[in-house]
Amino acid sequence: MKISININDEAKDTEIAISCSQLTPEVEKIITTLRMLNQQLVVMKDSENFIIDVSDIIFIEAVDRKTFVYTSKDFYESKLKLYEMEERLCESGFFRASKSVLVQLRHVKSLKNDIDRKIRLTLENGEQIIVSRQYAEELKKRLGV
Repeated sequence: MKISININDEAKDTEIAISCSQLTPEVEKIITTLRMLNQQLVVMKDSENFIIDVSDIIFIEAVDRKTFVYTSKDFYESKLKLYEMEERLCESGFFRASKSVLVQLRHVKSLKNDIDRKIRLTLENGEQIIVSRQYAEELKKRLGV
């Protein structure tokens, strides 16, 4: 991989261009990381609104018609539905693991085949998430396994 930086005093905005022969998992990871840099989400905790960086989110879970956002330090509630979160975050490395969970693939520490073609993910914070059969093949493809 070759990295070139072009400093131009007259540039009005920062532009990043990627040239590659094909879209590899490595290139996709670079694109995902770049997209997450400035993305933020408004969440709530104890009737107070917080703005968190999307890159800090480990996973998102829907429970009893409420959406919870988990970071390494805390958890919050969001007014957005899980499908709305998925639409917003699919370009930022998030993956639908089941009907009620979105996982940030950057925070996956390990995966293990589970019973009935499901996959058990262990996240950086020690949390374990079961990927349902419906999403297991797509996960393997996204991770290149």
